Amino acid sequence: MKDCNCIFCKIADGEIPSATIYEDEDFRVILDLGPATRGHALLIPKDHYPDLFELEDEAAAKILVRAKRIAARMKKALGADGFNLVQNNGEAAGQTVFHFHMHLIPRYREDHAGILWEPQKTTAEELEEVKTLIQGYQEDNG
Repeated sequence: MKDCNCIFCKIADGEIPSATIYEDEDFRVILDLGPATRGHALLIPKDHYPDLFELEDEAAAKILVRAKRIAARMKKALGADGFNLVQNNGEAAGQTVFHFHMHLIPRYREDHAGILWEPQKTTAEELEEVKTLIQGYQEDNG
């Protein structure tokens, strides 16, 4: 499944040039043109899925395996001190291209990439309420 108007479909298919660091029949991994850190890459499925919620389970399983392998290689090759795997879903979460993709971000001491957040305060009552809402929600497919 492809979307002829999707820039990531075009990149994944090789219609638009990219700095590709990995490719197989299902995925292309490219260096990000606006990197958070040195070596920041994007893992892009060749099939079009707008976000995580549209992603087929089989593709989701493959993505994490690929991300793990590629991130391990990148970490060693670039001498990174750590690694972030980031995946945004929806505009409110920071998604700007609506084709599922995962950011592979090497982290270096003192890189100031700004990916962390300030932990908020909560109460035991609020945790219990949220837990009850999530546990009580049932979907047709489990």
